[in-house]
Amino acid sequence: MASVSFLLKEPSAVKPTPIFAFISFDGQRVKVYTGLSILPKQWLKSEQRAQERGYAENGALNDSLKLAEQQLLTCYRTCRSQGQLPTVEALRASIVPAATPAQAAPVLTFWHYVEEWISQKKAAGLLTTARTYATAARHLREFAQAQRYAVDFDTITPSFGDKYTAYLVGPANLTDNSVLKVLARLKVFMKWAGERGLHTNTYYQRLNWSRREPDVMTLTAQELATLATLDLPAGGYLDNARGLFVLSCYTGLRYSDLVSIRAEHVRGNTLRLVMQKTRDVVTVPLRPEALTLVNQLLTGALRPVANQVLNRYLKELGELAELTTPVEVVRYRGGRRESETLPKWQRLTCHTGRRTFATLALEQGLRPELVMKITGHKSWASFKRYVNITADVVSKEFHRVYGGDV
Repeated sequence: MASVSFLLKEPSAVKPTPIFAFISFDGQRVKVYTGLSILPKQWLKSEQRAQERGYAENGALNDSLKLAEQQLLTCYRTCRSQGQLPTVEALRASIVPAATPAQAAPVLTFWHYVEEWISQKKAAGLLTTARTYATAARHLREFAQAQRYAVDFDTITPSFGDKYTAYLVGPANLTDNSVLKVLARLKVFMKWAGERGLHTNTYYQRLNWSRREPDVMTLTAQELATLATLDLPAGGYLDNARGLFVLSCYTGLRYSDLVSIRAEHVRGNTLRLVMQKTRDVVTVPLRPEALTLVNQLLTGALRPVANQVLNRYLKELGELAELTTPVEVVRYRGGRRESETLPKWQRLTCHTGRRTFATLALEQGLRPELVMKITGHKSWASFKRYVNITADVVSKEFHRVYGGDV
């Protein structure tokens, strides 16, 4: 004999929560997602049904629950008549929502939930995070189309992992570090969906790829000084780009935090603000040159521009400042090392400012834990990817402490 019961995922929630069906048979109990949800206050626990008195729309919900129960029991009986027990997959596949007008609510797919996940980040004001999630979703869609793979909560399996990583390294032409980031964002989505009762898949947690630490490029103190004093037309687009970049080098702020500075964030000669990416509160001391630039930003004399546009201007600035030190760019694809040598100005980006701040602050004697407090890093593992202590600096510091010629 088999029996079906219904339970809520979060009985004390104040918003609609998923309804799960549990089918018990032959000493087994299988949990099945019904695709239905309800406000807990409308649920009659003793009857395992939705309250209809005062909630006329719940009549259709109860019809759907009754149908789900019938479908599960039919699946069980059919399998038993063939001398078999139903598999978990067969039971989950047996629940098919009735396509009737009374059910008004549309059937949401895997991709609907992906869009909801991204939209939640946008609504929370985490626009940069939302963009990275959207990029990860685009790679997944393109993989599904190119490989004709039906991506769904239950199809993210070891076979999927092999095919998807091969696609990302091959046709998508991503570096190993980019592959790891794409997989990490898929895992974040799957965890989010699992917490909402949308699946019971646990394999996704084992998706992984080897990370290769990238080379860190920063400006030296002399290069930063050269850029800061470069003769440029006052108020022009390059002067404006220079101001934004140098302020990043002086404060260690990401560009998204830099352009969000408001008057209320300034506390004397410090900044106190919530970081856009992590929502952590940081306090950033301002050296005199940085305070001047912050005031220009507040008065409109220093104007924010799009991140991509600023990256383009920075390369122009770097070339004018003759930042031509050769820099080897190393990438790994599928474990294979690729490298090319470029002049430093060709690699200048907004994020170079944050890395330059961290490196120069350490070189000039600030303790690592103090620098991490300013930049908002919580671990050395993540912070060290921002630090580029050169061999020359190591030699100078060694001989300053122990004596001898440099």
